[in-house]
Amino acid sequence: MVSREARFLATDNIPALLRRLGNTYRVFAPVKVSDTIVLFQEFAESAGLALDEQTTLPPKELLFPQTEGLVSYRYRKDAEDLEKSEVQVEETLEAPPTIIFGVRPCDARGLTVFDAVFTDGQWRDPYYKARREATTIVTVLCTQPESTCFCTSVGGSPTGIEGSDIILTIVTGGYVAEPVTEKGETLLQDEAFTPAGDKAGEAGEAREKVSVERELELDGIAEQLLDIFGTDFWEQVTAKCISCAACTYVCPTCFCFTITDDTTGIEGSRIRTWDSCMFYLYTLEASGHNPRPTKTERYRNRIGHKFSYHPTSYEGMFGCSGCGRCIKVCPASLDIRQVLREAKAHG
Repeated sequence: MVSREARFLATDNIPALLRRLGNTYRVFAPVKVSDTIVLFQEFAESAGLALDEQTTLPPKELLFPQTEGLVSYRYRKDAEDLEKSEVQVEETLEAPPTIIFGVRPCDARGLTVFDAVFTDGQWRDPYYKARREATTIVTVLCTQPESTCFCTSVGGSPTGIEGSDIILTIVTGGYVAEPVTEKGETLLQDEAFTPAGDKAGEAGEAREKVSVERELELDGIAEQLLDIFGTDFWEQVTAKCISCAACTYVCPTCFCFTITDDTTGIEGSRIRTWDSCMFYLYTLEASGHNPRPTKTERYRNRIGHKFSYHPTSYEGMFGCSGCGRCIKVCPASLDIRQVLREAKAHG
């Protein structure tokens, strides 16, 4: 964490703060759109903020859109000499300055999984990288984690700072704001933030009271999942799965995608769209062969990727932030925590 003075942000000052920031940034914050759905939306004072609830969907779409154009292209043909024909390609990358206000620690940590894959490795994604660098993450630390949360089991914490630029701790009358990065320090210069004074001590005490029981012991899980790869364990635990892929779309760390070309006449665009390893077509090859033709094999790959292949490739980092959304959204009540417990017992 950047060693700077903590600041206080009064709850009543938040709308004015976001309005001012909107003059320079795109500003997104959690908004309650129905009795059961909270989504990140571009800030508007007419919409009520919902900073005290986990959002239904993570903020990853703002950095990794569900659908985005990568390039546009146009063919130019010389009717007199076809060898002179060419393709004109134009990149369509857009990365305006953005603030995501009200992120939770599990979602901010989920972005570090994307960082490892798309910005830190041998192959770097310029689209995600540009948006990530242009985005400031303001995280509200958890005070009352939900029953489906298991962040501490995968290396996280309800008061974790990974992936954040500023952390906000709930105190009487507002929040104590502390910078994590230089981007966060810059944001704290706004007039809405005042000296924290005694509020800093209150924030420290509040963080000490928050805990999420570590209900899963995942030491050695990467090797154990490989050991049970070819067993009937996977048929048993996936019997009620309906392959709807809802779990992958609400996951803050899933990044499967497909790329298609949409061409009309002599011009078109190359489009990237979210996909899911839980779909039959995701691994269907042009030959007609599918290496993962059943839901059992596809779910085995999903769990194996998050808890075996990913940590093996990325220095022990699980491809899961423990947010629990997949547990909430599953229509068949398939609980990833129970799957991992049974895998440990079976291994």
